[in-house]
Amino acid sequence: MASWCLYDWANSAFTTLVVTFIYATYFTQTFAENADRGTVLWSRGITISSLVIALISPVLGAMADRSGRRRRFLAVATLVSIGATIWLTFIVPGSDNAVLAALALFIIGNVGFEVGLVFYNAFLPQLSTRETIGRISGNAWALGYAGGLACLVLALFGLIGLGDADPWLALSAENGFNVRASNLLVAVWFLLFSLPALLLLRDQVGARTVEGAGGTTAAIRGAFLKLGRTLTRIRDFRDIVRFLVARLIYNDGLITVFAFGGVYAAGTFGMDTAEVIVFGIALNAASGLGAFLFGLVDDRIGGRATILWSLVGLFGCSLAAVAAPNKAWFWGAAMVMGLFIGPNQSASRSLMGRFAPKRYESEFFGFFAFSGKATAFLGPMLLGLITAGYGQRAGIAVVLLFFLVGGLLLLRVDEARGIERATRGA
Repeated sequence: MASWCLYDWANSAFTTLVVTFIYATYFTQTFAENADRGTVLWSRGITISSLVIALISPVLGAMADRSGRRRRFLAVATLVSIGATIWLTFIVPGSDNAVLAALALFIIGNVGFEVGLVFYNAFLPQLSTRETIGRISGNAWALGYAGGLACLVLALFGLIGLGDADPWLALSAENGFNVRASNLLVAVWFLLFSLPALLLLRDQVGARTVEGAGGTTAAIRGAFLKLGRTLTRIRDFRDIVRFLVARLIYNDGLITVFAFGGVYAAGTFGMDTAEVIVFGIALNAASGLGAFLFGLVDDRIGGRATILWSLVGLFGCSLAAVAAPNKAWFWGAAMVMGLFIGPNQSASRSLMGRFAPKRYESEFFGFFAFSGKATAFLGPMLLGLITAGYGQRAGIAVVLLFFLVGGLLLLRVDEARGIERATRGA
């Protein structure tokens, strides 16, 4: 279980430094003529990667369940993400096709990262019981935030420098290479700390392994057939369906916050790269604390109730951040918001773990990934469109709609009934 939790520590470097705070901010500030145009371009990268993830996650989840080789799928996805992140370091703003190359590599890296989570999350029910799944998920998510925080600190003091202080490594600042080098830090961090999971996790004893003639083509065909059968009977799991529809909406709000939180801080409140990193460190600390504390609550009151309370907090804090008249007000709203971000993600994972039938975890977590990405283009797309016409402050307000509608849909989920149906199997 420790190696599984450590993977959260490992992969959070990617989403924290690349997707949210450092590279996202760097791209929007340097790859376009202004921050608003950069925001629009970045939103397109998020949108495309989200659509790809939504399309392939259920199929890959079915392939993993069918083959019984979940760990192998996790290793491939992890290495794809790491490789793309390394390459991203060497794309220089202003060079030929720089925008296209940077966005293409980001899309590949983000797809690898998110697809890896399908197989990683599917190990959770195997490593826990229904009485401990909330705490284990919350602890791992808290460890992930701590990992993202630690990597941010290293990037700040080791590569960029804070204020007048020189960074530990005297890298060239020409064309922002010292900032882009944070991608190398992410790649090394991700690889080093994911190795225990990739080496020590074991696929579930008794999982079906389907071999035979036809190789990869047969495996893909078999996965589609299996997925088709699941789709025909998934209506019997009505609480899973209702939960996934609700998550389809509220997770769009979180994706938008992650992708544009640092961008909004820089563009609207004038934070430079170092300030954005300090902001990210504080936000990660708050989110990790929230995930840890609510992980204990999750096992007592259930995943559904935990998610609902987190959505109430996210809505209120987002409203305060949108209306923030100054940087101090924004900081306060964001820190309180962080306390609810971690629990929302952790409780969503644990609730899916309670709902997923045994031996089909990868496939159902593939649908979980689908629900997190199928309409994930809506938030970034709407933010990009509104920002282009009315500015960043108006654009970021779109998250309020997603949190509200997602919460209302979640009210229709019966957690006890969903757990009972999962116990009876597929």
